[in-house]
Amino acid sequence: QVQLVESGGGLVQPGGSLRLSCAASGIIFSFYTMGWYRQAPGNQRELVATITSDGSTNYVDFAKGRFTISRDNAKNTVTLQMNSLKPEDTAVYYCKARYLLRQYWGQGTQVTVSS
Repeated sequence: QVQLVESGGGLVQPGGSLRLSCAASGIIFSFYTMGWYRQAPGNQRELVATITSDGSTNYVDFAKGRFTISRDNAKNTVTLQMNSLKPEDTAVYYCKARYLLRQYWGQGTQVTVSS
């Protein structure tokens, strides 16, 4: 059974930082491209960043310079370090694993940026 479990969300003040983690099980983690997505209320789910099996990263514009995605294939985890957070970063953040036609989602973790 495939499981992706996110953790690390919470309430943070503007300008603060959070580190999200996603622990994967039930897959050959090193094969998968991993991604972080987010969904704010009333909005569609959107891509934040991805990291391929060989460690190549890709960020959408709002994440560049503030967010860092990384992976540890030995621990089957992918992390998203988020710095300089803004209120507009408030959303549920989801982890996704993708390999060929297979993709799996986690349940999400809430990030709230507010003073």
